[in-house]
Amino acid sequence: MFNKVLIANRGEIALRVIRACRELGLSTVAVYSEADREAVHVRFADEDVCIGPASAAQSYLDFKRIIAAAEVTNAGAIHPGYGFLAENADFAEVCESCGITFIGPKPHQIRQMGDKAVAKEVMKKAGVPVVPGSDGIVSGFEEARELAEAVGYPVMLKAVAGGGGKGMRACYDEAELERNFHIASTEAAKAFSNPDLYLEKMIVNPHHVEIQLIGDSFGNYFHFGERDCSIQRRHQKLIEETPSPLVTPELRQRMGEAAIKGAKMVDYLGVGTVEFLVDKDLNFYFMEMNTRIQVEHPITEEAYEVDLLQDQLRVALGEKLTYRQEDLTPKWHSIECRINAEDVEADFRPAPGRIEAIHIPGGPGVRVDKAVYAGYFIPPYYDSMIAKLIVKARTRNSAIIKMRRCLEEFIVEGVPTTVPIHKEIFQNEDFVAGKYHTAFLEENFRSGKTESGSKKKSITFKRATEAAASDASPDQGKVEEPVGADPKSE
Repeated sequence: MFNKVLIANRGEIALRVIRACRELGLSTVAVYSEADREAVHVRFADEDVCIGPASAAQSYLDFKRIIAAAEVTNAGAIHPGYGFLAENADFAEVCESCGITFIGPKPHQIRQMGDKAVAKEVMKKAGVPVVPGSDGIVSGFEEARELAEAVGYPVMLKAVAGGGGKGMRACYDEAELERNFHIASTEAAKAFSNPDLYLEKMIVNPHHVEIQLIGDSFGNYFHFGERDCSIQRRHQKLIEETPSPLVTPELRQRMGEAAIKGAKMVDYLGVGTVEFLVDKDLNFYFMEMNTRIQVEHPITEEAYEVDLLQDQLRVALGEKLTYRQEDLTPKWHSIECRINAEDVEADFRPAPGRIEAIHIPGGPGVRVDKAVYAGYFIPPYYDSMIAKLIVKARTRNSAIIKMRRCLEEFIVEGVPTTVPIHKEIFQNEDFVAGKYHTAFLEENFRSGKTESGSKKKSITFKRATEAAASDASPDQGKVEEPVGADPKSE
């Protein structure tokens, strides 16, 4: 049992955890690097501790500093958010040894499902369909070559400890396989301190569909349907939606049952996501399991009217889940756009800098998870995502119309963002028809150029707010910053 939670993360997910804790009556501790002194999550936590310099390795990834912060503040639990230490079994083990609750699965569960080769074996034993390929790690190029010949090209080389597209290479022939084997292994070693690879048959142009599940310490497991994450760039998700335009109710049930079978094999505890590839014939294949809360969890919350963060905390507190699976059906269609500070015209180059002005869309069925504000400086040391724009409506078509409107209203001045590419995608006929797959972006937006832009609207927005500030009477009060930019409105 615990009554104070330290959040070992930053940005919008740290703020999301703080909100969930507060509504459950739990105190919170924010940790932050020197680059995040002015971050919103620091302002809203009950306590805060600086844990080091800007470098993630010396702050958000430093076991000792985070544990020390928890001990100094008497925090009984640590929530890792996503990224950083969220899927680090060693860190979860250290928490346990220090008598601190790690809000997530047990260390051995993270190890089993975090090693993609081991996870694949677990799923095979559970009777879950897996992509044909190696039974674990491939020892070297020669074994990879033999396997590739057996399953047929194209094949994928993947890092066993991978994620986010790192240590992953598509190979269409033996020459590419030989060239990419060393590249992928080296990349995996640098990114995950583990050079090991496994090999799979490549499913051409699939949908990337994941199942959200949760398990408690009483042996209860539930799933909250699927999220379609097929709109990606270099294996990095840009847009997610639920329900998937591809998935039928019958397929949803089968995929949900398969995900829970796999979770039960390791007595999984907490929230988790089982990711599948689905081909054009609606065959699905296990890809990996993420043993943490996902970036895209809000669309499930909106579509199913649940609070996954509170459920995650309740499970960690030892409470019993009270859902009935038959009641867990999507009540809304929800879509999320990840808004990144990136220059789309320059091959999505990260664009750190100061946000001069920002306007956030609103209205019924609109949610924006963010931790930035006018005047905030986006540091160059971390992920480029600045916000998640989420909409919900009764139908997919209505949700698309709402998202188009919200993207027009989403204005950021000072740094380029991915809003323009989202606008283009939501006007694309194939996307609107639900006819897309994981190669959609490469096939439709090869150059990275966009026709629409936000420059004109940003200038108009800035001038309008400056004019409002200069024209305001004493009775009206001075306009300090643009509407929707005040971090206190979070």
